[in-house]
Amino acid sequence: MELHIREGNEKEHEENYEEPLLVHEDEKLIKRALIDFKFKVEDAMHGNYLFGIPDTHPCHNQTTTEIEQLNEIKLWGVSLMPSKPHEGTDTLLLKFLKSKNYVVHEALEKLRKTLAWRKEFKADEILEENFGPEFQKVAYLNTVDKEGRPVFYHVYGDLKDKPMQYLKKMISEENSDKFLRWRVQQMEKCIKELNFEPGGADSLIQVIDWKDFQGPHTKELRSVYRKCWTLLEEHYPGIIHQYIIVNVPLRYYVSQSFSSRLITHKPSNKIIFARPGKVTETLLRFISPENLLIEYGGLKRINDSEFSSEHKVFELNLKAHASTHIEIRAPEVGVTIVWDVTVVGWNVTYKEEFIPEDEGSYQVLLQDKEKKGGERQCVRNSYYINEGGMISIFIHNHSNKCKKVFYRYKTKPTVPTYLLYKT
Repeated sequence: MELHIREGNEKEHEENYEEPLLVHEDEKLIKRALIDFKFKVEDAMHGNYLFGIPDTHPCHNQTTTEIEQLNEIKLWGVSLMPSKPHEGTDTLLLKFLKSKNYVVHEALEKLRKTLAWRKEFKADEILEENFGPEFQKVAYLNTVDKEGRPVFYHVYGDLKDKPMQYLKKMISEENSDKFLRWRVQQMEKCIKELNFEPGGADSLIQVIDWKDFQGPHTKELRSVYRKCWTLLEEHYPGIIHQYIIVNVPLRYYVSQSFSSRLITHKPSNKIIFARPGKVTETLLRFISPENLLIEYGGLKRINDSEFSSEHKVFELNLKAHASTHIEIRAPEVGVTIVWDVTVVGWNVTYKEEFIPEDEGSYQVLLQDKEKKGGERQCVRNSYYINEGGMISIFIHNHSNKCKKVFYRYKTKPTVPTYLLYKT
């Protein structure tokens, strides 16, 4: 598979991140190609050659059950019989058409190969397989992007603490097939979250984290992953809307950038590489801050008991070498204010205070620190309000670049600890 990459910090409009069109997508051309494709698919199903060479001597004694089974061929839970369509049939068939530049006979061949591969690979049964605990932390499905697409993470750096014998075993010829099956299983799990009906989220975002993914055997591991990518492109067309590979080592980024330019001059936005300093900025173009994990500079925490994606997130633009204040006023006494704050790229002075309304009361310094550039974890804090006042958050930008600040807050009724002990 050819990898055409783009640096994550290029300043382009959001719509430029869409997968480039292989042809000028004239609506009439697409509609005509889809009608032709549906006709050929149904003809192949009736002729019993969707999985292989046409049967030149069809059996005239085929039972009704056998005929019905041919007519009930499904892919990812979607019926492929155009005359008995599922609401997602057109969407699914269009994925195969688009992957082959709307050339109908090539799309049909790709569909046939995919169905044959799934039968041989037993892909429909793979969800029941258990591959052991070693890969549980490597991949997980978490949140959605701005368009409602599921976001699937692969965190390869979690393999760095594995003993060398484990890595050697994992990339061996014997176990590479097992790894490939595990990767297909992850894809099948993701597809369960998709909706092929019109207007539904019918593709996903794949975030691949290469942090700490370096060592004597990473070259072999990347070779295994490259095989996975090739398989996914061949048999899961249009399922992965975007690859975003983050924390890419500089050496690898430079080599891939150079080699891709030698291969082709055509633009491609399907794969984006982001170096460590551009991870948060890149991911925020696709994922809103409330849905981006805190380890990538967002506000989302796993199993968060305080906030959900439904809580409103506020955004501020902080100019170079400028300061800003965030003021959270206490609505009443006897509540606790909880807040999250994150600055893209940090490199700021950050201070939190409680400022009472009564001039005779003391201000309370909650924290005052220098947040270095490259940090990603958001700040979470809380304060019990026992008198009227407000939380004041001061941020000063030390860099010569404008930064984005995201924050959210809430209040919750709280019973003071001393009252609990008193009762």
